[in-house]
Amino acid sequence: MDGPSAIQLDPETGFLNDPAAQALCVALENGGHRAYFVGGCVRNAVMGVPISDIDIATDAVPDQVMGLSKGAGFRAVPTGIDHGTITVVVQDQPFEVTTFRRDVETDGRRAVIAFSTDLTEDARRRDFTMNALYADRHGQISDPVCGLQDAYDGRVRFIENAAQRIREDYLRTLRFFRFSAQYAPADAAWDADALSGIADNLEGLESLSAERVGSEMLKLLGAPDPAPALSVMRQTGVLARILPGSDPTFVGPLVHLEQLVKAPIDPIARLVALGGSEVQERLRLSRRNQRHLDSIRALSTMTGSAKVVGHIGGLDAGRGAFLLRSAYGNASVTPAQIDDIATGAGTVFPISASDLPHLSGPALGAELKALKRVWLDSDLSKSKHDLLHP
Repeated sequence: MDGPSAIQLDPETGFLNDPAAQALCVALENGGHRAYFVGGCVRNAVMGVPISDIDIATDAVPDQVMGLSKGAGFRAVPTGIDHGTITVVVQDQPFEVTTFRRDVETDGRRAVIAFSTDLTEDARRRDFTMNALYADRHGQISDPVCGLQDAYDGRVRFIENAAQRIREDYLRTLRFFRFSAQYAPADAAWDADALSGIADNLEGLESLSAERVGSEMLKLLGAPDPAPALSVMRQTGVLARILPGSDPTFVGPLVHLEQLVKAPIDPIARLVALGGSEVQERLRLSRRNQRHLDSIRALSTMTGSAKVVGHIGGLDAGRGAFLLRSAYGNASVTPAQIDDIATGAGTVFPISASDLPHLSGPALGAELKALKRVWLDSDLSKSKHDLLHP
């Protein structure tokens, strides 16, 4: 599409060609209701980026959605019925169908809602203009809060009053930076009203659960280049609130090296680069992510070669640590070094306890440790014979 004058989606757009999605919309419409694709799937279709989840908004209330879905032979699960959301499974594909809503009361973390039949009322309670785009099953777009141009331009802008949107849910501050990192052009200007609303409502961030903050931060760190957003988060005081002691200085160099060698994005490695105190308490990482973070942090301070780092840390942690260590030292990285990390990760220490039958107990452990040190110092090159017969 060429611009906001073109308010019809390309008929090849995924959800317009999805038989299951279309069948669900038809079932709702046959029951006398309206059905629209909404939010991220429409935004991404407009922006020309991959579409993941397909969400549907309707003026049918949850009980009607349940009844019409079951009547059409679909499975309906009341996953979020109190908030107006029913998960409808069509041809083994789940869709979240949510009744139009309006906010009755908000406290910065959750909202008390009432159902509505007004699409514009539903749109006004959302966060960003680009997320309040609706499309019917034929691809005709409805743009009740003027978000279409913002989606084309990759401009992240709060709906109406930024401060009010933030006070409705303080997580929107972090979502603003995450969406900016994901969708805004590198040279885009930051929305002044948004930054002002964020700066005036920093204290609300402290009311958020560590799980919500951690989830949003990992999504932000998983953006192609989160460094500019993190820098503005620091300037506005957001970083100091959610992760005291953090500093985004080395995130940019790490991202540059990742891109240089085409390494996969590792949000945890970027989190190590960001630093901060009480990371686990502040972000409530999963056990797996915490182990990954600890490994990268420890390995990034060691001096071994790429092969050695890969052997000790494994491929993922070894790669993240080696890139981070290089970022700290302002050093370049070559694809050959990344290959060495993989080689090291797949190399097995050639000595086992059975090779030292004359030793046992602490003496055996000490000798194995000493031999492994020699092996590591040889860049994993010494054979079993070399190690046993120096």
